[in-house]
Amino acid sequence: MIQTLAALAALTLSAASPTPAAALAQPTQSPPAEAQPTAADLVLPGATAAPDCGPRPELSNIAFCVTAPLSAIGGLGDAYFARFQALGWLAADGDDNRVIFIRRREAGGCDGLQMLAFYDQDKPTTGTEPGYLAFAAVPGDVCASAPSATPPASEPQ
Repeated sequence: MIQTLAALAALTLSAASPTPAAALAQPTQSPPAEAQPTAADLVLPGATAAPDCGPRPELSNIAFCVTAPLSAIGGLGDAYFARFQALGWLAADGDDNRVIFIRRREAGGCDGLQMLAFYDQDKPTTGTEPGYLAFAAVPGDVCASAPSATPPASEPQ
């Protein structure tokens, strides 16, 4: 899923949202507890927690980061992808270094979760330097329809 790390994607999250680990651990609209990713779900074998988010410290306020050697990030991203699917999350969108997962709420709407892969672009890429994955809850209902850009036509009078 995550094949290249050449470009960084911007996280579109509000800094006012709760910390992602806390948001992910909190039940939303009564989904089963086993479907909620927790901080323990975010540190898979081969990953180490990176509270400072390495070269992207601004993410530490809105995301939970892990690190591993850059050469292992693609495989680790695939492992996270499989883990989240097992917890009921579906991949809904993304690109080479970002995946957006959604999970339907029983009461309607969806929860969202982003996984972003990145590395320090100021260092040479040999495969041994650290790569990072950042996880962040997407605030609000990610399945809510956007308001129409054009108002509905009124009926002639």
